[in-house]
Amino acid sequence: MENPTSTKDNTGSQSTGLAFQDVVRRRKSCRGFLPTAVPGEIITSVLEDAQQAPSNCNTQPWNTHIVSGDKLRELSAALLKELEAGNFTPDFTFDNDHFYGTYSDRQKAQGKAYYEGMGVARGDRESRRAVEALNWKFYNAPHAAFLFMPSFGDHVRVASDMGMYAQTFLLSLTDHGLAGIPQTGLGFFAETTRKVLNVSDEFKLLFGISFGFADPDAPGNSIQMGRDPISKNVTFHG
Repeated sequence: MENPTSTKDNTGSQSTGLAFQDVVRRRKSCRGFLPTAVPGEIITSVLEDAQQAPSNCNTQPWNTHIVSGDKLRELSAALLKELEAGNFTPDFTFDNDHFYGTYSDRQKAQGKAYYEGMGVARGDRESRRAVEALNWKFYNAPHAAFLFMPSFGDHVRVASDMGMYAQTFLLSLTDHGLAGIPQTGLGFFAETTRKVLNVSDEFKLLFGISFGFADPDAPGNSIQMGRDPISKNVTFHG
């Protein structure tokens, strides 16, 4: 991702200098990264931005683990082994069949665009499995953030706090000239992830974010899903 007007903030980290609206519209889910590691001070700057996210009663429930290098490779190998064995241990349920109506239409359109963009023909199960496995290879990203959360009540308030934290994290990545992708699939093997990262069972794994420098030549990055006009989602009263 280009860095058009690079500036440095008072922490010395790089910033694109983009207007907020441009940052929001430039952010997209990246499905292909360069192997180049992100400097530690920039990761710290992104985390400091994310730390400013709002949370219910200021509980700040996020428990974030940044995984890189050998540990990321170890974790990837462990997750792929569990995938092959079908040993899914998610802390929270997920099923595409739960979507309905317009929501299901959007999900199916995204899946169709992605697999077509990756050159996977309908019915090619072997290629489809290989593409799905990229989730647990972190799309070749050099870093991944795993978002763990404490267990409070029905988890809805905590999960919404985690979403606001994650969006702030993703927008900060964009502002720093980086890219990321939030991945529900990174929460499918919660027990294994806790074991590899030595995380207490008191923390539940919601999802993860692979991040780094976007690979402009990765086929997965040719896909751009649109958004409905606000008239589809917003009702004005008054």
